Formats: sequence, C-alpha cells, structure tokens
Amino acid sequence: MNWDQIQGQWKQLKGSVQAKWAELTEDDLDKVKGDRDKLEGILQEKYGKSKEEVRREVDEFFSSD
Repeated sequence: MNWDQIQGQWKQLKGSVQAKWAELTEDDLDKVKGDRDKLEGILQEKYGKSKEEVRREVDEFFSSD
C-alpha cells in the first residue's frame, strides 16, 4: 500500500494503527491524517525511539496490511 492510498483510507486504517501503537490518541490520529512524517514524529515523541526505528516499524506495519 502506498502513502497516497493510506491517506485516502486513513479513516478506515485509524483503528488498526491505534491497535498497533496504543499510546496514540484519537487526537493524534486526527492530526496525522495519513501523513507519514506526522505519524513518525508522533511515534518518536510517544515512544522515544529513533527516526530509523520508527520508519522501519511504519514500513513493516503498512507493508503487511
């Protein structure tokens, strides 16, 4: 799934994203709106992981969907 598709289906994907990263709030997900950079930034902030770690997790999550 590419990021254009993810942005287009963000409302449907929010639940599975929140299930994977439970510390994300509904407000966080609304701010992201399918924007990869925003998602990665919020994940870095919430989980204290490096940019590379977060990028790898996001890649793995969305490639398995």
